Amino acid sequence: MRYLKLSAAALSILLFTAISCRKDEVKRPSTITCSLEDTSVYRANSKSARFQAILDNYVKQGLPGITLLVKDESGFYIGASGMADIKEGIKLQPCHVSKIASITKLFLGVAIMRLQEKGVLSLDDPTSIYIDKKVLDKIENGNEPLTIRNLMNHTSGIYDVINDQGFYLQVLKDPSKHWTQDDLLKYVYNKKALFAFAPSDTAGYSNTNFTLLTMIVETATHKPHSQVLHEEVIDPLGLEDTYYFWHDDLPVDRIAQGYYDLYNNGTLMNLTNWNTGSGNGYGGVYSTIWDMYKFADALYVKKSLITQASLNQMLVFHPTIESRKHLGVACFKDFIDIGNPENDFAWGHRGRDLSYSADLFYFPHHNAIMSMIVNYGTDGNSPLEPVFKEMRDEVAKLIIQPE
Repeated sequence: MRYLKLSAAALSILLFTAISCRKDEVKRPSTITCSLEDTSVYRANSKSARFQAILDNYVKQGLPGITLLVKDESGFYIGASGMADIKEGIKLQPCHVSKIASITKLFLGVAIMRLQEKGVLSLDDPTSIYIDKKVLDKIENGNEPLTIRNLMNHTSGIYDVINDQGFYLQVLKDPSKHWTQDDLLKYVYNKKALFAFAPSDTAGYSNTNFTLLTMIVETATHKPHSQVLHEEVIDPLGLEDTYYFWHDDLPVDRIAQGYYDLYNNGTLMNLTNWNTGSGNGYGGVYSTIWDMYKFADALYVKKSLITQASLNQMLVFHPTIESRKHLGVACFKDFIDIGNPENDFAWGHRGRDLSYSADLFYFPHHNAIMSMIVNYGTDGNSPLEPVFKEMRDEVAKLIIQPE
């Protein structure tokens, strides 16, 4: 993990203790019946063979497994390559479920937009209406004129819990811990803000923003935010293979295992059950490339989830460029440098976790949706991180490439 700086000996002791005491709450997958593999309509896309070749090539380069869905005007490509479980020799299938990490933020963001449409809250409400002053007093920038919008578009400047070494030490000590909001905020209290609060000038990504948003949702609705996520997004769309861990039970036979080269020595470790704060707004959704596609199609194409006015609010992007993207309201403007910046960008969200990565994007000028999951963690420095980044760019460039 890029944020964790320990001696090799100390890390080895912590890892041995963690692995010895770990309970495998996320079970190993099996080979499953998957209709997405058997129907020709899901390989009707004119570039299907070329997409499959990309997946196969990058699995050969070391990525354990990749599932990909592309839908454009020529039809679907749905495919997979690699392994869902290396030890048991289970091949990865498009119907296997994986953690989609920070794409959770896009789900929660849409739920909040729907609450605004119902008059439950407003993006311009001060956070102090919903979050106790005792909490905000301990968070630098918490007492600024902070609004829900500032949290959603990452202009708050609030310290990112994922950057905290103490947090990651606790993950190592207790990998399968079910974190609560209060558990996480202990690593944020009295920490220096990422930047001074100046929303028109500065934006910077912070996972803490979305944990605070879960607290706002719960105060505004008097319901657990996990219930709101189901009521506003998951259930209306009939996302039968989408789960919000740890609030939902996960299926016992279809979760692809997640891997990471923790020692940077070419050895992939199975870190499936290591929980980096799932279930607190910034991560925790498990899904498939098909359910992710249904969500993106409803949001950007059919526009059946939120109104155009709400979508327009989400698509207001800050001019700051961070990691080759612009930050919007619970979404990104990404792929801004792979072609013509006026036409070849995409709207959506990245997902990066310790042992899983995902991308869900809509290319508006190409009427194309890309839904991708890789069961390898790319939120830290490892030899496979640049391999993954090269792969996702290659897929995106093929999407925007004329026939």
